Amino acid sequence: MPFDPLTIGFMGIGLLFFLLALRVPVGFAMIGIGLLGITILQNERAALATLSSETFELATKMELIIIPFFVLMGNLAGISGLSRNLYDAAHAWTGHRKGGLASATIIGCAGFASLSGSSVASAITMGQVALPEMKRFKYDDRLSSGAVAAGGTLGILIPPSTGLVLYSLMTEQSIGQLFVAGFLPGLLLAAFFVLTIMLLTHLKPELGPAGERLSYSERVHQTRGALPFILIIAATIGGIYSGVFTPMEASAVGATGTLIIALLRRSLNWRRFAGIMRNTGTTTVMCYFIIIGANVLNPFLARAGVTHWVSESILGLGLGPTMTVVVIMAAFAVMGTFLEGFAMLVLMVPVFFPVVTALGIDPILFGILVVITLEMGLITPPVGINVFLVKALLPNVPSARIFVGVAPFLLAMLVSLTLLLIFPQITLLLPSTMYR
Repeated sequence: MPFDPLTIGFMGIGLLFFLLALRVPVGFAMIGIGLLGITILQNERAALATLSSETFELATKMELIIIPFFVLMGNLAGISGLSRNLYDAAHAWTGHRKGGLASATIIGCAGFASLSGSSVASAITMGQVALPEMKRFKYDDRLSSGAVAAGGTLGILIPPSTGLVLYSLMTEQSIGQLFVAGFLPGLLLAAFFVLTIMLLTHLKPELGPAGERLSYSERVHQTRGALPFILIIAATIGGIYSGVFTPMEASAVGATGTLIIALLRRSLNWRRFAGIMRNTGTTTVMCYFIIIGANVLNPFLARAGVTHWVSESILGLGLGPTMTVVVIMAAFAVMGTFLEGFAMLVLMVPVFFPVVTALGIDPILFGILVVITLEMGLITPPVGINVFLVKALLPNVPSARIFVGVAPFLLAMLVSLTLLLIFPQITLLLPSTMYR
């Protein structure tokens, strides 16, 4: 063997980054590098055995049923008009204030995130609803685009979250506890986004002019439209917290409830339903390929000694738990500037997680911190997926201007991340009191 196993491992990581830069799908890239690496380190039979065993085990894992059900719930929520109801309810109470429409966008994104579990879906859906309204009231496009791009990131943190499901599968942590743990940090981050908007419009009122003030009866009327959303969230997240449902059962209940609402509102026809099922299937298959790819790549990295080398190197620094987490989060943040979020999650968590367990850092807390750092990557140049989604909705606004708009929200994320690290009780309070 011309190279030692560790060198082969790092060469594999370098080749993986190259393939991702060429826009090769994440799952296929990881499967290919994992198969090639195990073949070089062992033989072709061992590589194919790893692929077949991991594929079969994951395909029959009942916990993964959460993904298609929650994706379906988000798709149905979008088609049934719940996203519009959420925005209208928030708009009714905040629209008359400076920056109120942008604040309503953040609140709407937070609400829709709890139905879709997807940052991409949250940004696109709420952007289509909110951006025309903010344009009508002559909002500065930096604030309007920044609010949509940043608000959309809440989809990966506020439960249900596909990112937390993947983290759970890779670290063998409770999906229910992770979902519940993401609730308060998600609300905290949304609150900081709203405070950021209030501060910006206080300093420069022209960024977000005040809208029309609705009467109290009109506000109540608009809020009633969001009641189905409240019932679904109470049934799903409340059911998980109280122990009435397992996360798998809650996902089925949420999808069924959203389907009933869509049928009652007559939002569905056969063509729309077929499109929703096709979209749900496509997203689910993508997630499955990423999970399978991670479970083929990670054995290669372990056999090459990369995971052990990283663990020993970080532990050898003797930084202590808190500073070690800071270093790991900094690594995630840097990689988030050029790596897609899910790719970074499945690639980096297995490498760093042994360090976390060795230092006694709570894995639930670490998972939430990781997901928030992934959120930052969604609006950080040069990748910034949410920025380019908003750019597609605002073709006349330069990407650089949108990145300027999200900068204050990135600062809010850093403040939130710091608070959660200093006060871990914010994250761990609900999981510690939930029904076991």
